[in-house]
Amino acid sequence: MRRVGVRTGLAVLALAALGSGCAPGAGGTGATRPAPGQQPPQAQPGRALHTYAARLRAEYAARTAAARRWGLEKVPLTPPAPPATKPAITTREGFEVEDHEELNLPPVFTAVPTKDKVVFLTIDDGAEKDPAFLRMMSDLKIPYTAFLSDYLVKEDYGYFKKMQDAGVTLNNHTLHHPYLPALSYSRQKREICGMQDVIEKHYGERPELFRPPFGNYNRDTLRAAKTCGVKYAPLWSEEVFVDHWDYREWDRDLHPGDIVLTHFRGHADWKGTMPDMIRRFLGMVTEKGYAVARLEDYL
Repeated sequence: MRRVGVRTGLAVLALAALGSGCAPGAGGTGATRPAPGQQPPQAQPGRALHTYAARLRAEYAARTAAARRWGLEKVPLTPPAPPATKPAITTREGFEVEDHEELNLPPVFTAVPTKDKVVFLTIDDGAEKDPAFLRMMSDLKIPYTAFLSDYLVKEDYGYFKKMQDAGVTLNNHTLHHPYLPALSYSRQKREICGMQDVIEKHYGERPELFRPPFGNYNRDTLRAAKTCGVKYAPLWSEEVFVDHWDYREWDRDLHPGDIVLTHFRGHADWKGTMPDMIRRFLGMVTEKGYAVARLEDYL
């Protein structure tokens, strides 16, 4: 596996060098002689390829060591580069509300349209604040997206600041995690906009992503979310626990672009820890040939 990856990278760099006109034998009427003491152009690609190969080997070795350290059977796959052109995100059929398109409400979706063999990990609420989870995800370099509720996050805002500092986007899951369709428009707006204010105050940014608690929403929910600055309302295709998976689709399988849900939970709710859950999650996706990508890179 490693040799294949290195060869692929070397081939890409070699092609780039050829295209730039600095490959061995490049010349013609536009060729220029090197200045005295300067390396000839044909020596440059060789050094670049060597440096790139060395970096690949070092990254793979670090990833392998991290996988072993955290008890993974296989090394997680590396996701492809983010798409240069983002896919068009639309509301999943059957998930629309009245006047959804006319009002340009945030799209509600359970997967991202992509051919990349990637899935997206999203984690809700903020109840469990396990330092080992932060270390594990940082060591393994696994991207994920958090959807936070203030009534749980306020116990330790600093924990989620560490998460943000590691590159995780902190998004909106309301102030108190209510069943939103039972509330008036004004109360829904207070729940959603209030959480926008909390995240901006403590973390410096107003989120563009919002997930309604329990995945339940109505027209007022999406109207309020839009007013509060929300652009997307991602739900999920699968949910992972310490000891099992739940599936939305009839075939009970992963698909390219699936959004996977889990929660900040530990022994109080599960028969295990968040690292235990991540081991189950990574074991499944890696076995099926999927990498974990960053959701925001596709939006």
